Parts: sequence; structure tokens; C-alpha cells
Amino acid sequence: MSKLNFRICRRWLTASVLGLALSVPDAQAADSADLSYVETIHTLADRDNATALRQLREYKDKLGPDAAYAVRAEVLKTLISLLYDGGKTKEAEQVNAELLALARAHQDMDMIGFAQIGEAFKLQEQGKQAEAIVRLNEIKQSLQGSQNPLVLMRLNSAFGSMYHSVGNFEKALEHYLEALRLADQLPRRKAQAKLYRLEAVASLYISMHNAEKALATANEGLELAPAVHSPKTISSLSMVQGIALTELGRNAAALQSYQRVLQIAREAGMPGTEATALSNISDHYLHMHNFVEAERYARLSLAKYKEVGETFGAATAKANVGFALAGQGKLAQGIEFIDESKKYFKDINSKSDIEALLGEIASMYENAHMYKEALLNVREQQKLNDELFRSDRAKAVAALQEQFNAEQRQKQIELLARENQLKDADLENRRLQQIISMLAAVVTVMVGVFIFFLYRRVRKTNERLREVNLQLEFHAVRDPLTGLYNRRSFVDMMKNRIALVDGERRADSQENPDCLMLMDIDHFKHINDSYGHAVGDAVLMEVAHRLRKSVRDSDMVLRWGGEEFMIYSPRSNPAQLTHLVERVLRAIGGEAVEVGDAHVPVTLTAGFITLPFSGVPEAVCDWEKALQIADMALYLGKVNGRNRAYGVARLLTPYEDALPVLERDLSAAIKAGMVELSEVHGPARADLRPENGMPHK
Repeated sequence: MSKLNFRICRRWLTASVLGLALSVPDAQAADSADLSYVETIHTLADRDNATALRQLREYKDKLGPDAAYAVRAEVLKTLISLLYDGGKTKEAEQVNAELLALARAHQDMDMIGFAQIGEAFKLQEQGKQAEAIVRLNEIKQSLQGSQNPLVLMRLNSAFGSMYHSVGNFEKALEHYLEALRLADQLPRRKAQAKLYRLEAVASLYISMHNAEKALATANEGLELAPAVHSPKTISSLSMVQGIALTELGRNAAALQSYQRVLQIAREAGMPGTEATALSNISDHYLHMHNFVEAERYARLSLAKYKEVGETFGAATAKANVGFALAGQGKLAQGIEFIDESKKYFKDINSKSDIEALLGEIASMYENAHMYKEALLNVREQQKLNDELFRSDRAKAVAALQEQFNAEQRQKQIELLARENQLKDADLENRRLQQIISMLAAVVTVMVGVFIFFLYRRVRKTNERLREVNLQLEFHAVRDPLTGLYNRRSFVDMMKNRIALVDGERRADSQENPDCLMLMDIDHFKHINDSYGHAVGDAVLMEVAHRLRKSVRDSDMVLRWGGEEFMIYSPRSNPAQLTHLVERVLRAIGGEAVEVGDAHVPVTLTAGFITLPFSGVPEAVCDWEKALQIADMALYLGKVNGRNRAYGVARLLTPYEDALPVLERDLSAAIKAGMVELSEVHGPARADLRPENGMPHK
């Protein structure tokens, strides 16, 4: 249930973006004692939001209509922050509307922008991300010339949140980092604002599946957190830290983070945070197959979510209870809880949560040896996953299109305004016919020139939009770091290949089979630990570059994941396969990768196989099974010293006898004399030996 738990954390973390401080222009002229008291309440909210909220409400009720505008605005703005933190979204929206009316009455553009950003967040909560981005662009136009770092920080934080929600992670990171930079310019509550920005960046890295950077960012925030004495901030950063540690497989450390959040939430009286921490601890025990503890914490989480009225979290907790019961052999009881959770997500039309739940249900049935039910859920999950992919892409394109349309509408408004000015001037000077004629001629020329340049600008804008759409299509099938094809593109291609009927297969598939070569960079973790992740990224890009140079134009090079790569070579010559493998090993290991002053020795270990394999029909041994065998060959290369490749050349016994053994244990098949194995060694390098610094398993 880790995907659903992360969704809960995302919903919980978004509230922190809404509650930002903002100084009003005439604050210096207002009663400094009143403003100081409001700031004291805001600081108290870092430790005890409920008490601070009660005190601020009482203070607001005591303010009369003659109170200084700066004080009234500061009270309303701070009240919005505390209400969001307390989960009182509806009341926060009402106070935001009150603040907007007050700011308009005093023509305070910064405060108007502040309140309008709150309205954009409301659109986001309603699932109208495209409209929200258009609204933020309009707010950005109205704030041109503003020098207030607080309102600009809030605007960039809002942009980051919107782009995060539509999957445009590059734009989201750009705005989050700009907000983090602006946090250093704040006159007060600088540390708190910086911690909220670090929290948002860490959450974004989790969505980008970059757990290493998410953990580093969360740790950076936790190092600063003690200075502000804020349980809310420490708990939120610890929650992101726990999620990152879970993604990295450091389960014991992740559990400590979740337990720290639980302790803080209980001591500070934050029931919503407590429920989320209990849910994550339950998820941890599910992952560790400690189903008794998983059930206990899931039931505690369910009770706490019901207490705070959080229906989404309650549905997730029910699913955790169900999986814990199923893990204890109580499948019928578990399914009842899971069905309740699934029904809730269907009722709110949350397809992404249903997709995550279906994957967990399939695993549950598989563990119970109910393979028919597992297969049905996997197929339903795959269908829903395809729908989500198309939907997410459509939303991203729609957001860009809406942004473009907003800019066009603004240009049309400006053009109409200019035309109205021309008409007014024409009416005013109609008495002077000669001057009117001359003026009309001049105006006609000017308008023509203006329309011509405007047309050129619109055409360029359309071209840029087409380029952006092409980039979106490119990133859907390419790895963003290396530019290689990604796993999804290969799987889609192979699905189309499988869909072909036998008559459409190549006639020479046996004489010129396809080749699958799976590769893994040796000691890549050591490279990251020794040289840093920036050098590690540079190594990945250089390896990708060398692989592309080593193969034919018709071959497909892709990043399989992490430090794994794959070459798909269609219509290959079996006699030349070992030469291809040797060429690849030498291209990578023959020369160290230079990154700045560092010379990083890099080698590969690989496993390769042909498809169709050894004359076996693909209906019996398809590409997935062949790739599984190649992966076992790669592992065999790791065990036998790395910097080499093993290829499963052909079967030596009938495939009916060999394949059942080969699919489970390549070593056993080799010992039984069922397969012929070919070995290709990489280039020998003295500086790659374990005693010279590289760890050796």
C-alpha cells in the first residue's frame, strides 16, 4: 500500500504550501504591538496549532472595524494558514474570500495576489489543474513589478505545486528552487519558510523516483528544524525521510522515522499526522511480512482517521487491515476490508488509487496461490494503468494549451483596447477632415504593421507549442538523463510484436534471430559513494553514449532502470553475436570515464540470448522468458568476477525437458548439460581489481 500512503502524505504536505506569511505594505505604520502579538500566535502554531487557532479567533473577534488595515489583513492571512494546518479547508476558503474583499477595498495588489493564489489552490483541489495554471499566470501578470519576496515566494510555490500535480517535474523543480531562493530574502520567519520549501522539493524528488535526492533534501531540512522548534515541520520532514528510506530499501531506518513522527504527533496533539504515521508503520510491517503488527497498526490508523473525519486515509487503512488479515491466512475477512476500500476509491473516481490497490490485490492472490484471481486483477490494473497514462499526458498538454490560450486572450484584449483608443481619437477629430484623412492613413499603416508583427509572434508561439508537444511525446518514451529509450517504450514495442500473427513473422527469424543483451554497470554504488551522484550521473550518460556508438543504427539501446541497460538487436547474425558483445564490453571498459579531474574506471557485466531462442517457438519461450534467462546469465557473470558476458547459446536437450529447469535455475541447467553457454571477457584493467579500491562481491 506504499503508493496510497504516499498519496496521503502528498495531500497532507500540500497544506503547508498554503500557509505562508505575508507582510502588508503599511505594516510599519500600524500598531506594532498588535502585529507582534499576531506573530507570537503564528510562532505558537508551530508547536500547538489548536491553541494558536483558538487565541487568534478570539483576537479577531475583539478587533473593531476601525482597526488598522495592516493588522486586520495580517490576522486574516495568519488565520488562513492555521485553518489549513488544522484541516478546516472550508472555513479557510471563507476567510480567504474575506481577505480578498478587504485587500480590494484598499487596492493592495500584493495582498490581492496572495488571496487569489488561494483560489488557484482551490481549483487544484477540484482537479482543475489546467485552469489553476492559467489563473496563476494571470496573477503573475498582475504582480509584475512587485518587490515583495513573500508574495513572489508564495506564487512560485503555487506554480511548483501545480506543475508537480500534472507531472511536469522539471518546471515544478524550477519554481520550488526559486521559492527556496526567495525564502532567504524574507524579513521574518525565514527558517520556517525555508523548511517548507525543502519539504516540497523532497516530496517532488519522491514523485520523480529519486529517493537519494529526496532523502538528502529531507535530511538538510531536519538539520535546520531544531532551530525553529516546530513539531509540524519536523514531523513532515521526517515523514518524507521515511518514504525515501522505504524506497531505498532501508526499512529499519524508515520505521524509526515513522515512529518519530508518531511520537511527535501524539505529543503535539496532531491527530491527522498521527493517523498518517500509523498508516505508514502498518505499511512497513506489511512489507516485512509481519502481518500481526501490520493489522494492529492499521486498525489504530483506521480509528484515528475516523476520529479526524479523513475518509481517504480511512479507506487506505481499511486496505492495510485487509492485506494484513490475508497475510495471516484470513483471506475472506481481509477481502471484506479491501472491497470497502476499493468501493470508496471508485465512488470518488480516484483511478490512480484503484490502480495501486489492484496491484496489491494481485500480489495477495498470488501469495495465496489463487492465480486466476491474481491474473484478473493484473489485467484490470494494466488496463487502468494505460488509461491513466493517456489521461496524465492529456492533462499536461491541456495545461500548456490553456496557458497558451490565456496569453492569446490577453493579447486580444490589448489589441481591442488599442483599437478603441484609435476610434475615440477618430471621433474627437472628425471635424477636421484633412487631419482625419492623414491620421486615418497613418493609423492604418501602424495597425497593419502591428498586426503583421503580431501575426509573426503568434506563428512563432504556435511553433513553440508544437515543439513542446513533441518534447512531451519524446519524454514519454525516453529516459530523461541519458536520452535512451526507456523500459515502457520497449515493452510497448514487444507487445506490438507479440500481437503479430504467425504469417506476419519474418521468414528468416531462425537464421537471423533478434538478440537481447542485458547489462549492468559493475560497482556503480561504489562509484556514487566514492565520487558523488553528479559523477555517477555523468558515468551513466557516457555509458549510454558509448553504447549508441557500438551498435547499428537499427539496434535499440535503452536504459532498463538504475545502472541497467539493454540492447535489442533485430535480425542479428548468430555468428557475430560474440563480436557484438565483445565490442560493447571493450567500448565501455577499454577507457576510463573522465569527469572533471576524476578518471572513473567503468566495466559492464552482461547476459545475452537470441529470440527466438534455439528454435523454440515464441509461444513457448517469449521475450519476457528470454529476458529472464539473460538476467540469470548476467547474475552468473556477477558471481564469476564481473567484467564479462555470458550468453545462453542453444539448448542441448529437447526444450520440453530443458525449459522448466532453465527458467528457474540457469546454473542447474548448465550442470545438467541442458544448455550451451558462451563466455566473453571484457578488457583486462589492473585498476579494476578489488584490492585497488573497488569492492568485489
